[in-house]
Amino acid sequence: MKTKPAPEKRAYRQGARAEASEATARRIMDSFLARAATQWFDEITLESLAQDAGVTVQTLIRRFGGKDGIVDAASAGFGRDVLQRRESPDGDIRKSIEALLADYEEAGALVMRILAQEDRYPSLKRVADMGRVGHRAWLADKFAPWLEPLPPKAREARLDALVAATDLYLWRLVRVDMGRDLSAYRKIVFQFIAGALDGEKPWEKTK
Repeated sequence: MKTKPAPEKRAYRQGARAEASEATARRIMDSFLARAATQWFDEITLESLAQDAGVTVQTLIRRFGGKDGIVDAASAGFGRDVLQRRESPDGDIRKSIEALLADYEEAGALVMRILAQEDRYPSLKRVADMGRVGHRAWLADKFAPWLEPLPPKAREARLDALVAATDLYLWRLVRVDMGRDLSAYRKIVFQFIAGALDGEKPWEKTK
């Protein structure tokens, strides 16, 4: 007569399997993000992702259903990484903008490639829209002292200006198209933000 495994052993095995499954999913998503930074969406195949992650195509499909499912799952993790890179002390605008610039230097090329394809692929459009909403919310939080006292229309107008001043397309224009260094781009961003704040420069108070 066979004895049943102890509950502790079953729980341990189930936990180990869950951890292994999550690790596999992470490898697949990381493989997609790595390729998405240098390849177009239609160039990324399930076969290449499976090979990168060390799994079979069947495993990939069973977990995500296909590339769109990988995009949706990877975007959630990518969003968390963005927020982590942008972490900064409340009220310290200089450090907040430095964190933003570091985020762009880390992931700007990948996001620009996604934006270039969003009109062709709904899954990439969802990622782009999520990024826009998240960026605006991040600015609203960091610049709350300069936004909340204003009437609604003026608040939205100022937030619009802050979005424009810190938009990724400006990073692309200055850093890539113009070929300027990071210090030149930083100076432009701070100039634009000062304009959005009617000339106020809160970072000079937090050096």
